[in-house]
Amino acid sequence: MSSKITLYIARHGKTMMNTLDRVQGWCDSPLTKEGIDVARYLGYGLSDINFRTAYCSDLRRTVQTTKIVLGAKGQEDIPVIELSGLREACFGSFEADFNHHMWNSAALYLHHTSSESMIKAIMEKEISYREVLDAVKKLDKMGMAENFSQVEARTQESLLEIAKNESQHGDANILVISHGMSILAMLLGLGGDKLFKKPLENAAVCKVIYQDGKFTVESMADMSFVEKGKKEAVTISGQ
Repeated sequence: MSSKITLYIARHGKTMMNTLDRVQGWCDSPLTKEGIDVARYLGYGLSDINFRTAYCSDLRRTVQTTKIVLGAKGQEDIPVIELSGLREACFGSFEADFNHHMWNSAALYLHHTSSESMIKAIMEKEISYREVLDAVKKLDKMGMAENFSQVEARTQESLLEIAKNESQHGDANILVISHGMSILAMLLGLGGDKLFKKPLENAAVCKVIYQDGKFTVESMADMSFVEKGKKEAVTISGQ
C-alpha cells in the first residue's frame, strides 16, 4: 500500500494590503499584528500534529506565516520549501487597486449589480470562481492577469509535486501555506467544491489526503485550529 500524505493547506495571515482592502495577488505586503497573531494561533492549534516538511509560495506573506506557525508549535527546524507555483493569482492591472473596484467590475461584467450579489451567487453555487477570475482576466487592460485554468494548473502541479516527493519517504503530515484564490483554484476541482460553504479566511485550513495517486479533500475553510489556538494562547499567557 502506498504512503499516506496528509496535507494541511492554510491561507496566510492578514497583511497590510488586506487591511487597506487592496488587491493583493503577485503584489505583496507584510503581515499586520492581527496577521501575526492569527498565524501564531494557527501554530498553537496545530500543536498536536507533527509535520515532516513545510511548503509555501515564494511571496513574503506566506514565508512569514510559515515561520510563525512553525515557531509557535516548536517545529522551526523542519525544512521549508518555497514554490512559485503556490503563488496567489496574478490580477494584472488590478494589482494594488481597491478590491471593490476589481470585484464590482467583475460583477457588472457577469451581470450582477454588486460584488456582494456576485459573492452570494458564488456561495449559492449559481456561478463559480472560474467565471469570476475569467472575468478579471478579460477586464485586465494589461493582459497580465491569470484566468482560473492557469491558476488551477500551476497550483495543482505544485500540489502533485509535493505529494509525490513526500510519498517517497513514507506516511507524513505536511504543512502548506498558500493564498485564498490559489487554494480555491487548487482544490475546488479535486472535490473541494462539495465542501466549500464559506469564504476562506486568513489562516483557514483545508485538509487533503493523498494516497494511491489520488487526492481526497476532507475539509475546506476550517477555522477550528485557529479557535483552538486562541484558547491555548490564553492558557500560555496565564501561566
